[in-house]
Amino acid sequence: MLLIISFFELKSQDSTLHPTILPAIGYSLQTNWAAAVNYNLGFYTGKIHDSNNKISSINTSLTYTLNKQILFPFQSNIWSKNNQFNFSTDLRYLQYPSVTYGLGPRSSIDNGYNLNYNYLKLHQTVSKYITSHFYGGLGFYYDHYWNIEQVDKPFNTKTSFERYGYTPSEKAVGLAASLLYDSRLNSITPTSGMYGKITYRPNFTFLGSDNNWSSILIEARKYIHLSEKSKNVLALWSYNWLTLSGKPPYLFLPSTGWDDMYNTGRGFIQGRYRGKNMLYFESEYRFGITANGKIGGVVFANAQSFSKDIKSELSVIAPGYGVGLRFKINKHTGTNVCIDYAFGTDGSNGIFVNLGEVF
Repeated sequence: MLLIISFFELKSQDSTLHPTILPAIGYSLQTNWAAAVNYNLGFYTGKIHDSNNKISSINTSLTYTLNKQILFPFQSNIWSKNNQFNFSTDLRYLQYPSVTYGLGPRSSIDNGYNLNYNYLKLHQTVSKYITSHFYGGLGFYYDHYWNIEQVDKPFNTKTSFERYGYTPSEKAVGLAASLLYDSRLNSITPTSGMYGKITYRPNFTFLGSDNNWSSILIEARKYIHLSEKSKNVLALWSYNWLTLSGKPPYLFLPSTGWDDMYNTGRGFIQGRYRGKNMLYFESEYRFGITANGKIGGVVFANAQSFSKDIKSELSVIAPGYGVGLRFKINKHTGTNVCIDYAFGTDGSNGIFVNLGEVF
């Protein structure tokens, strides 16, 4: 959201609970003007003063936009006592008119047209401690798009969606196996440590999926202090989403801004690029502006590449870059409101806003 109305750092009788509520109005490339209420809760399941105790988080919001979009996500990342288990939940409902530009890295921004659809996502993963920040996890993933309708598509021309295989609904149901490494103590506003995750997802018709296909997500994040005397952080992010087998439905293909937090590709509208495989890298330098740490700034750059298969067209890279401000709204969890302005190719640019760091 571009314009923040107000925020409330709610007081709790329990010192381990740190909630924040954020009503807002704003504008983005994908939503047009929008009104939202965001809620973030950070809490500890063990002793708050234990330096090895990871902070758990719950994030949810309700958004309505002038594009007649409704967004209702609920996401939680919960650590058990002594960090022995991690419970990751991602539930969301979207009524989501949006724009698609076709397939591949050479799609034209002039060929975009609207898609209308409803979307329900139910992802649950449970990970168990193995050794030294490593966790092994199993999960169940359910995704369903319905009422899919192409709006104002090019006249007398077969769209990429139609050539790929248009259907009015798409469903993927499968299992997930993951290996997680997470040495961050605070996933809301990371300042040190490393995060890495490999998730293999096979989808099966016997579970209700439209067809059998599989994908793998390989993600890594690293947070570096360039000087022991400075709190400034260099953050690095690699996000690689690959199709291993079968033919995913069109809306399940890797796409710009369709990571779990909708944050890849600042500088581009969500869905700008779509393909069978996605390679992505971003770096961001985070620095303080005020001495009390309540206001900070960032500079960042990213690059994304899409291909029909892993061996072709990866030389086509779409770069993005920008600057931003950070406003700390919860001193206990370090939660920031992030307001960024980013630029992409073909004249693409816009404002991108987050509650909590982008990665």
